[in-house]
Amino acid sequence: MSTLVCRFAPSPNGYLHLGHAFSAILNARTAERAGGRFLLRLEDIDSARCRPEYERAILEDMAWLGLQAAEPPRRQSAHFADYAAVLDRLEAMGLIYPTFESRGEIARAVVAQEEARGVPARRDPDGAPLYPFSRTSLSDVARAQRRAAGEAFVLRLDMAAALEVVGAAPVWQETQGDDPLGSPAAVQHMDAHAWGDVVLARRDTPTSYHLSVVVDDALQGVTHVIRGADLKAASVVHVLLQRLLGLPSPVYHHHRLILDEAGHKLSKSHGATSLRALRAAGVSAQEIYERLGLAVPSCLKGSQAQHI
Repeated sequence: MSTLVCRFAPSPNGYLHLGHAFSAILNARTAERAGGRFLLRLEDIDSARCRPEYERAILEDMAWLGLQAAEPPRRQSAHFADYAAVLDRLEAMGLIYPTFESRGEIARAVVAQEEARGVPARRDPDGAPLYPFSRTSLSDVARAQRRAAGEAFVLRLDMAAALEVVGAAPVWQETQGDDPLGSPAAVQHMDAHAWGDVVLARRDTPTSYHLSVVVDDALQGVTHVIRGADLKAASVVHVLLQRLLGLPSPVYHHHRLILDEAGHKLSKSHGATSLRALRAAGVSAQEIYERLGLAVPSCLKGSQAQHI
């Protein structure tokens, strides 16, 4: 039987909050229960927002919570060549194509379509309007010429062509309930068409979340993906890419989200109180576990707050 491998994969573009702590602890505990391995991955492909001080803070927060990864973290920014090789494979299969519209042009096209049809534009599960143009709006030759000329572009997955290649709606194994080690069931949450022609890379960032998470999980031998329920809808894109690339699909588990007093998901962008701030205010690591409704590990019982 293969060794269970879990991973915690934060982006070092801000300080961790209680939601991150819950996910990290759940991954670490699941690996420990199964005699497996717990990995840390730093999803730092956004060079404009990811900073070394946030990376250091992630390591400090994990140490404070008593969490230890089995090996040094994998930094996505050090592995752009891995993602480029996968993009080359998808391009050779005819499954990706460059587009050149700016965000403003896309927004204006969406508004025009809404006005013409009298209904809101279709949106993906993250709430963004679907790409309003089609691959056939410009020939492949013209696209190649504009790309070679150095125009800014993004690479999109031709969703219809990709689904035709795999021949069926992607299905994967997912555990239900609260236990990531429960019996998995075959599920297919949604039609991949709901995402439209998703972006897989940009000229200045040669990967995307969807692409890099699939490549990294395969390269690191991740067997169980344990992450927040807000990422559940993305599973269909990830499993589709795994099928296209001949990669194994992990077992998925989407845990409950930690909410603020207003019932909203905790978010860096919305100013959720960070673990660092809680620690500075005198909160102990033991209290973090208690707030999350998790059993306190013996190594932290009776511990006092550590100020860094």
